[in-house]
Amino acid sequence: MKFTGNHILSVNQFDREAIQTVFNTADLMVPYARRDKRTTVLDGAILGNLFFEPSTRTRVSFGTAFNLLGGEVRETTGMSSSALAKGESLYDTARVLSGYSDVIAMRHPDANSVAEFAQGSRIPVINGGDGPNEHPTQALLDLYTISKERQSHGESVDGLHIAMIGDLKYGRTVHSLSKLLSLYNNVRFTLIAPNELAMPDYILDTIDNAGHRITITDQLDGSVDADICYQTRIQEERFPSQEEANKYRGKFRLNQAIYTKHFQSKTVIMHPLPRDSRADANELDNDLNQHPNLAIFRQTDNGVLVRMALFALTLGVADKVRQYERDVTWYSNKNQA
Repeated sequence: MKFTGNHILSVNQFDREAIQTVFNTADLMVPYARRDKRTTVLDGAILGNLFFEPSTRTRVSFGTAFNLLGGEVRETTGMSSSALAKGESLYDTARVLSGYSDVIAMRHPDANSVAEFAQGSRIPVINGGDGPNEHPTQALLDLYTISKERQSHGESVDGLHIAMIGDLKYGRTVHSLSKLLSLYNNVRFTLIAPNELAMPDYILDTIDNAGHRITITDQLDGSVDADICYQTRIQEERFPSQEEANKYRGKFRLNQAIYTKHFQSKTVIMHPLPRDSRADANELDNDLNQHPNLAIFRQTDNGVLVRMALFALTLGVADKVRQYERDVTWYSNKNQA
């Protein structure tokens, strides 16, 4: 896979070699993310951060990643604040805004919209989520987290058993992650969801065609010997009505008691966030906040590393980052975290 100057639109672009390139580059970013050092390798470069759908972590982490490489960020948030609300096409928006930036990160509520936008762009575009379709950078940071968690036990992604729980129909993170995991060997998938929110057939086909084992159930029942428990939020914004979404709210909750009953003591808990902490949902309970196997905040930290890596690779500076390294001149306790 050639990164420099190219779009990052889908996990379908990646093979294991390309994934490892991203992960190796992400590893190089640790001292800058931890504020042990700083780099100005992208000094003068501009990121167009275009988020036409609500976002906190993805939007801010893209901006943070670019800033940590020395670049500047210009943002558009919300459809109503953009010319798209006036009927401008994605192509025209891309032609204009790509003249103002060096790389664009984009989120949009419609499937395949980011790819449509990229057709009009003169610069690399990175998909930050296109409706219910894909979320490639989230999948990469999830896989990076899985790899790190497995390495801490002397294990690799090959041979992994992952349980995916919740809204598997509309959850684009599990769609993209499943595709990436299908590139590995001997992965077991346990898919736990209401029948109406089951994993789409085309994702099941991808897993099955890669020769992996799949268990499908609508109940969290008995012992699940998974290495990873990947909990998802009910994607209420994708449902035809709030009433329909409410049918499934709180269907699969995870707290300390449920975790102890159903999972191994070493099972890592992941969630793409935001987790719905409202009383009628409470899908991932606060009583797990201090649990050593709760990896949700390690995921968010890893998201910055992976997005730094993607910017460095697409802009062709991955091998120059250390040349522009400087000492940090302010107090930082990041390396104590």
